[in-house]
Amino acid sequence: MTDNRTIVEVHILQTTAPGNINRDDTGSPKTVVYGGTTRARVSSQAWKRPTRQMFRSLLDPHDLGVRTKRVVEVLVRRILEKDPSLDRDAVIEAAKEVLSTGAGIKLTAPRGKKDSDNGNRLDQSSYLLFLGNRQYDRLADIAIQAMESGDVAGFVKSAKKDIKKIVADDRSIDVALFGRMVADDTDLNVDAAAQVAHAISVQTVDPESDFFTAVDDVKQDSDEEGDSGAAMLGEIEFNSATFYRYANVDANRLEDTLGDSHATAKAVRCFVQAFVESMPQGKITTFAHATLPELVVVNVRDTQAVNLVGAFERPVHPDYVENATKALVAREKEFDAAYGISPVKTWVVRIGDDTEAAEQLAEPSSIRDVLDGVEGLVDSRLTRE
Repeated sequence: MTDNRTIVEVHILQTTAPGNINRDDTGSPKTVVYGGTTRARVSSQAWKRPTRQMFRSLLDPHDLGVRTKRVVEVLVRRILEKDPSLDRDAVIEAAKEVLSTGAGIKLTAPRGKKDSDNGNRLDQSSYLLFLGNRQYDRLADIAIQAMESGDVAGFVKSAKKDIKKIVADDRSIDVALFGRMVADDTDLNVDAAAQVAHAISVQTVDPESDFFTAVDDVKQDSDEEGDSGAAMLGEIEFNSATFYRYANVDANRLEDTLGDSHATAKAVRCFVQAFVESMPQGKITTFAHATLPELVVVNVRDTQAVNLVGAFERPVHPDYVENATKALVAREKEFDAAYGISPVKTWVVRIGDDTEAAEQLAEPSSIRDVLDGVEGLVDSRLTRE
């Protein structure tokens, strides 16, 4: 083990209101059997998306990326923003040439409806492509230069190496955190610096079912028809649970991609904040299930990341938050003692008396103090290296 690694862990206990925030293919809340009992589950993807969406309010949009199949549409829009006088049909062809021939991205005709502007069907990538906003801007410049040259295909072919470098040298923060896989060209892949676990409930959870009705206002108010009863009947499953959520960021790997220690420290700060404060939006207008965590434990380690989900192999019993906090604290202390992996620094944010046991790990802080501390410590450790 070395002392030059910087791994930031986030451990969270969070009780959600009744809801159906992450559905399976049947519309039921996702579950998993863990420790021999059924637990509520929220997939990592379901929480990574709102985390990434929150970046928009925390970071400069130029430092972020766009994940879409509609890459031609995005590039066409960027080109026309730079020079609205260009002919749209010519811009579309130039964008396709830059992306397919230049960047090596496989494009296919979409199955959806035609482009509403002029009937052209804009090609799409055959997979979701995560590409930075700055990359799109630079590719737009290449496309404009190609059009000005009078020989788009020849210009793009001669600039292919530069185009590949633009795409490969992606410094977008969310791309660096969550990674990118391009099946057609592994040179464009970006290893994710962040890992996010599926959230599972600390207790056994059985889904419940809500039978609902909707009344027709016009019928109800009609003197002739009177109250004709429900115009619509339905049923929806839901649950409520105290979840253990976990994620980590390898700050060293993140710096490898971003190339700057200060930018890396800021990115880690934003990831921690967004992961803590975000919430999946599934059925949120029906259940208004948004909550904030009762307990947040942030560790900076110089060894390795450790998921503490084993603390809940035996489902906890009421009071769930209190007993889950005690189990989490005990598990971390046992791992630290047994494997010699005590964190370089630990912060605790806690709500209520039920989380008092967490003070065995660190004195309570506000989330703002935690974010300042994480950013400062990561920056100093990376700069020292």
